[in-house]
Amino acid sequence: MNIFEQGKTLYTQNEFNQALTEAKAEIIAVAIQTTRQAMFLERRACAQMLLDMADAEDEGAVCTALRNAAETMVNRLPVQNQ
Repeated sequence: MNIFEQGKTLYTQNEFNQALTEAKAEIIAVAIQTTRQAMFLERRACAQMLLDMADAEDEGAVCTALRNAAETMVNRLPVQNQ
């Protein structure tokens, strides 16, 4: 008796193709969500870096420009920020 024959289930090509299509769709959905989350985190980190740079500057045009850039970047973040 062959141990690989126990519990053996055969699938049709159409069943296999359908399962493969569903798996690909799930993988793509996870990849898209992961990419969105990574972009969100990167933008938030960049905004914080601009604020840190502004804190290091004396009050003035450069400080104001850095703070304005950080605010603009934060405002571009999707609803995840809320």
